[in-house]
Amino acid sequence: MTEALPDQDPDALRAALAELDQTRRQLQELQMELDETNRGVLALYAELDTQAQQLRQATELKSRFLAYMSHEFRTPISSIRSLTRLLLDRVDGPLTPEQEKQIQFIRTTSEEFTDMVNDLLDLAKVEAGRIDISPAWFELVDLFAALRGMFKPVLVNPEVQLIFEEPVGTGQLFTDNGKLSQILRNFISNALKFTQHGEIRVSAVQEGESMVFSVSDTGIGIAPEFHDAIFQDFIQLDSPIQKRLRGTGLGLSLSKRLAELLGGHVGLQSEAGKGSVFSVTVPLRLAPGFAGETRA
Repeated sequence: MTEALPDQDPDALRAALAELDQTRRQLQELQMELDETNRGVLALYAELDTQAQQLRQATELKSRFLAYMSHEFRTPISSIRSLTRLLLDRVDGPLTPEQEKQIQFIRTTSEEFTDMVNDLLDLAKVEAGRIDISPAWFELVDLFAALRGMFKPVLVNPEVQLIFEEPVGTGQLFTDNGKLSQILRNFISNALKFTQHGEIRVSAVQEGESMVFSVSDTGIGIAPEFHDAIFQDFIQLDSPIQKRLRGTGLGLSLSKRLAELLGGHVGLQSEAGKGSVFSVTVPLRLAPGFAGETRA
């Protein structure tokens, strides 16, 4: 036999039903808020997708423009450099001292222009993820020998010495020799620009599983508050020497990004008036598959 349910208080039952109805209305309101939030999230995702597509298109257009500009500029620049070389070789006859001075100025300016165009193009490739990393084994002494030969013709200031120290630690690296050389060239070029007397010293020291390359100079130095900014795009410090020199302010920014592509990082130690030490730290061996991640 089924046991009869005890009688319940009608007031308590009405109160329970009212509370249940209120809970149901709250759930409906919460569901409406969730639906509205979901619609907002979907609209935000759609807007983000649109902006991402526009950003990709802008990056692509910039890369195409820089590639086109590089191609168009390189041809006349190469012609200017060839003509200055012919004139300086006295193919068409002797030059007066003043003529030689002016032609040297034209050649130097055209070489600086070439470096600017190359930096812009390389930076665009890095941003677009279209730069190739080609690691291989190479000897550090060969890297230093190539850099020494490259900078020997431009050491025109007898009061500045460029010194390459013997590498300390392993004598081999497995990374992209060309990209590492490009970083060090930028460091050395900057040191030559801002060092009027003293020395520039290039060294390489193994630290654990990494190699630290340093370029120290006795130049004008950089105040600590500018250490972060110096590696940003188009940044040039306000100094009397800087005003006499031309450049895009891209060399150090490009070096920072190239170092990151090689699995490393750049560093700076400097004080105003006390010289600078620019460094790049890279792994002794680039991790397998790491280079493939640099391509879009």
